[in-house]
Amino acid sequence: MSVVLDNPVAVRRAAMDLLARREHGRVELMRKLRKRGAPDDLIEAALDRLADEGLLSEARYLESFVSYRARAGYGPLRIREELTQRGLARADVEQALRDSGIDWREQLADTWRRKFAGELPRDARERAQQGRFLSYRGYPLDLIGRLLRGALDD
Repeated sequence: MSVVLDNPVAVRRAAMDLLARREHGRVELMRKLRKRGAPDDLIEAALDRLADEGLLSEARYLESFVSYRARAGYGPLRIREELTQRGLARADVEQALRDSGIDWREQLADTWRRKFAGELPRDARERAQQGRFLSYRGYPLDLIGRLLRGALDD
């Protein structure tokens, strides 16, 4: 049985249910509520109120998302792209990445060790394979190159 989101209380309850599961960005929450059939005017009012009450916070969402994706082995380029696609302002995303306190070199080395057992590539084919994987994960090419040459700490 689906809930009808045709009044402010129902929209707020649906938004709070989503926020109780995990942090959401405003754009993402708006999209989910629209998908459930809530009208835009009720969504805007509910999200404004939640933001005023501190229950909806873009900063908290950014911090949570960056931390979660970094722990999963993703680099700053991939995280930046994912957040931008979710409708967050580029400046806010950049600030969240700076404020995260994550050592991206260490993250890169850890991801590489987990995937390739810490073995430097023996030939060009292995180097390309490892480089593609780390690039796909969102690490900068200069850091990848230094890692694969064994000179990450230089």
